[in-house]
Amino acid sequence: MTQRRQQTTRKTQNNRPGGFVRIISGQWRGRKLPVHDVEGLRPTTDRVKETLFNWLAQDIYQSKCLDLFTGSGGLSFEALSRGAESVTMLELDKTAAVQLTVNLNTVKATNATVINSDSLRFLSQTGTPHDIVFIDPPFRKDLIQDVITALENNGWLTPHAMIYIEAEKELGQLAIPSHWHLHREKSAGQVCYRLFAREEP
Repeated sequence: MTQRRQQTTRKTQNNRPGGFVRIISGQWRGRKLPVHDVEGLRPTTDRVKETLFNWLAQDIYQSKCLDLFTGSGGLSFEALSRGAESVTMLELDKTAAVQLTVNLNTVKATNATVINSDSLRFLSQTGTPHDIVFIDPPFRKDLIQDVITALENNGWLTPHAMIYIEAEKELGQLAIPSHWHLHREKSAGQVCYRLFAREEP
């Protein structure tokens, strides 16, 4: 499974060592959390993150969230800050996973779990349904289609789950399930991001 080891994490846009992610709103508004210098890290920008959570404004409170390629933790910590009931954070890179745990302890969050694991291997087991799923894998690794299939086949989604997908603009057409309806879509730079609303088939 060496090809799966390439999942690493989100990529940095400036290639500087380390850095921070900023929480935009909620109980930790304005808080900055350190990000470890990990090759391939690409945090979701504040602009994209703010747009996404505006889209999710009516859905995030008391939701159960699954962040499949957590990386810097920007999406997970934003969800927690805004009142998510729980967040499960999947991260393959051990260094990044350790930093996520440190950051959770810093903000004293007790309703989140960091799992240092390959996301596709994790999704291959029978799942616990989640209300919101964040899919923001490393670019150009062809991971998204397999993730979508595993989410549907193994019971990881509630009947009306919201699924966020962030990908490179040039990504080809995905086979989106017919009961996933495109709720919102935008692009920023080389990134295209979409939010889908699921309806139980």
